[in-house]
Amino acid sequence: MDQILFKRHRRLRKSAALREMVRETHLHPEDLIYPLFIVEGENTRNEISSMPGTFQISLDLLKDEIEEIARLGIKAVILFGVPDEKDDCGTGAYIDDGIVQKATRVIKELAPEMLVIADTCLCEYTDHGHCGVVEEGYVQNDQSLELLVKTAVSQARAGADIIAPSNMMDGFVAAIRKGLDEAGFQEIPIMSYAVKYSSAFYGPFRDAANSTPQFGDRKTYQMDPANRLEALREAQSDMEEGADMLIVKPALSYLDIIRDVKNDFNAPLVAYNVSGEYSLIKAAALNGWIDEKAIVMEMLTSIKRAGADMIITYFAKDAAKWMD
Repeated sequence: MDQILFKRHRRLRKSAALREMVRETHLHPEDLIYPLFIVEGENTRNEISSMPGTFQISLDLLKDEIEEIARLGIKAVILFGVPDEKDDCGTGAYIDDGIVQKATRVIKELAPEMLVIADTCLCEYTDHGHCGVVEEGYVQNDQSLELLVKTAVSQARAGADIIAPSNMMDGFVAAIRKGLDEAGFQEIPIMSYAVKYSSAFYGPFRDAANSTPQFGDRKTYQMDPANRLEALREAQSDMEEGADMLIVKPALSYLDIIRDVKNDFNAPLVAYNVSGEYSLIKAAALNGWIDEKAIVMEMLTSIKRAGADMIITYFAKDAAKWMD
């Protein structure tokens, strides 16, 4: 038969060694950031019912957790506080003996080389569950900025290596950058939740952080999932205001946004593989419907392939074990 001319792409797929040699996207443990939920009290390790395998942990149990994380090659954690007491202005977020501040000091003493990223928001600390000051049922932008600056400075003072403001108030990066600089923390970078959608995928996180809004929703400050160009405007504003790194949240339903932001901005890009994305996979795996390891590694690879330099994920420890 006469030779038909066509491309033989399968030549590069013939063996596992060959496929690995030409692989374009690679995952490493140092790409991953592990979220920790810190609670008051002692000897507490509560599994979150909607997030199997994820726990709320008290300060006295952090040693074993941090040692495991470090042993797996994970270089960074992001801290979320679950305080015992809340009020209308989120005082627990910015007091020097707040739960995140105490956890930061413990971790930096246990593992000075571990990067501590402090989530800078108020929703876990307010009795109404919103990310700022509420007046007449509406979250006030500029009044909330003042409290966010106090929170960031307090977290930096406690030893946080990176400040990660997640509140989506207008001007939050500019305000926090100014506050950190004036307090003598010019070298502390800001990892901004620049593109944070008002997503249905956050449900399990609100169980973990006890941060469900007591009224309404967060659609007046988080982004509409239908919008793409707005994400670029938000990222542009944060870069101009002094952000050092950008976060896109959630990840899986927003891979196009991750790629858009990566293409447009020359800054390290972080994708947040959120609680709902985690729980969907966990539920299916527990029912025996999927191969958890294969699904998770494919998912994380897709997030990195889309343009993420780092991934915040509750699968970080499992994924690091599978990479070993």
